[in-house]
Amino acid sequence: MKAVRLDRAGGPEVMTVSEVPTPTPGEGQILIRHEACGLNFIDVYQRTGLYPLTYPTGLGLEGAGMVEAVGPGVTRFAVGDRAAYGTGPVGAYAEAHIVDAGRAVRVPNEISLKTAAAIMLKGMTAEFLARRVFHVKQGDAVLVHAAAGGVGLILCQWLKALGATVIGTVGDDAKARLAHAHGCDHIILYRHEDVAERVREITGGDGVAVAYDSVGAETVDASLSSLHRRGLFVSFGNASGPVPAIEPLRLNAAGSLFMTRPKLFDYVATTEELDASAAALFDVVGSGAVKVEIGQTFSLDQVRQAHEALAGRRTTGSTLLIP
Repeated sequence: MKAVRLDRAGGPEVMTVSEVPTPTPGEGQILIRHEACGLNFIDVYQRTGLYPLTYPTGLGLEGAGMVEAVGPGVTRFAVGDRAAYGTGPVGAYAEAHIVDAGRAVRVPNEISLKTAAAIMLKGMTAEFLARRVFHVKQGDAVLVHAAAGGVGLILCQWLKALGATVIGTVGDDAKARLAHAHGCDHIILYRHEDVAERVREITGGDGVAVAYDSVGAETVDASLSSLHRRGLFVSFGNASGPVPAIEPLRLNAAGSLFMTRPKLFDYVATTEELDASAAALFDVVGSGAVKVEIGQTFSLDQVRQAHEALAGRRTTGSTLLIP
């Protein structure tokens, strides 16, 4: 089968598409023949070495397809089941992949496999951000950076469905239109406007209850300055580079602020948590409350171009690799 392989960390050029033996599932494992694989910023972090891997290695944490084989002891899946996963193991950029049965979920018939590949990691991230990191309630004002991105479009719609007033930041007018169509009540063009100043204008000086920030170094100041007293800064990505160290007294001086740096894997650590998160995600997508935007697709052979587009912020919505 075809699979993306890396021998070292680096730029997109370190990824090669190779012919490798199709693996056989072991105890408690399943083999999924992919219809599509999802791209995520964590893949870029792992490829560059920001999040270190052991080499040689594959890349990618998210995919969906049909169960082609099951290993000994597996009762959760049978051959022919529709299955998806969003937390690895690393190696999803391939025609097929081995996954522990307890880390995959069945895909309902009303959800296409391409949609499942586009939403597992990003959608479950939106789920835990909106429902568990901060319990968003009717009337809360919230700030979402990169509102037209893969997580952003899902998160904004979910927050809107919960009754929040959603303020999104984007880089250009095309992304603004997309974000507005997917749940944003207010749009801030961060290249031309002072984000914190605009947030204060929109909220009548109050600020937001929570700022969801996947951008990192470039937006941390705007996020902290946009929060109201006892607000929560949620840093969950590093698209522009890692967030610099923040002195605790800065949080104190800005209004007894809270800060968290969560990751999906800690919110779906058990199979029960995984099932619950995925079920909530499939419910909001199936109901139409959250519409999935697959902004672009690439073939497996175009993986370098896909990473260049993702890292260059030239993508909107979810990005898929098609084996």
